[in-house]
Amino acid sequence: MSKKEIDSYIAGQSEPEKTLLKEMRKIIMEIEPSLKQGISYGIPAFKLDGEVICGIAARKNGCSYYPFSGSVLAALKSDLVKFKQTKSALHFETPLPKTLVRKLMTLRMVQMMVKKKRK
Repeated sequence: MSKKEIDSYIAGQSEPEKTLLKEMRKIIMEIEPSLKQGISYGIPAFKLDGEVICGIAARKNGCSYYPFSGSVLAALKSDLVKFKQTKSALHFETPLPKTLVRKLMTLRMVQMMVKKKRK
């Protein structure tokens, strides 16, 4: 995984997606500066201790945030009512609020810690 992979992915996008991805990347890294950056499943991803915390990707009209967990979006359903989403992605056309991204990332990190304790 490398930061340069994400740089290349973002550079290859059109506006406004390019700017959206840059802003979301900045927010994610401000929340957890120790994350490793790279590409996972073809999209920019952010890992902690070898596991993906979240990913972001450009789409036709806007971008998507991927929590890399089947239960994060459902658990924060009341926080996400304003956003379009699928089972695995939250879609946005403006950067997500930092407080929301923090909630999404924190829930995913807690899930990872619980999973590790069970092993």
